[in-house]
Amino acid sequence: MERSFISPVYNIRRVSIEKIRANTYNPNVTAPPELALLERSILEDGYTMPIVCYYNELEDTYEIVDGFHRYLVMKSSELIAKRENYSLPVSVINKSLENRIASTIRHNRARGTHSLELMKKIIQQLVDSGLSDQWIIKNIGMDKEELLRLKQLNGLASLFKDKDFSRSWEIDESL
Repeated sequence: MERSFISPVYNIRRVSIEKIRANTYNPNVTAPPELALLERSILEDGYTMPIVCYYNELEDTYEIVDGFHRYLVMKSSELIAKRENYSLPVSVINKSLENRIASTIRHNRARGTHSLELMKKIIQQLVDSGLSDQWIIKNIGMDKEELLRLKQLNGLASLFKDKDFSRSWEIDESL
């Protein structure tokens, strides 16, 4: 194992948002509900992961390799930008353009997805702890329909106790 390599995450820089640029090759998109959840996460928890960038010494700018949406949240939220003093945490990788493109794709594809079984257990745990549907929807970033589906998949009557969740209609017998 090579001892001279040190992962970039051990050398985080505080970089002005004005020096950071989006790349032109990121195929990743985030839907508005997930972007809103990311903003809420940053509001509640702060920036917990650095933006990964390539430093362009000639232009004195940082090109994003991973973290575009965290950058976008700061650009669109004055509250967050002001709180963070208009700076982002950045880890720098020094790679050729081709290798930066590959890195961007690896970062995007390595994110994974949520397990349905684990999400069902999480919802059950949150409901069992007494949290309201409104709390779950707001803090987990779900809509009412998604929460309802997860509750239905759990099949536990306790998840629906004292809840009016039926959207069924009644037949008018007078017809």
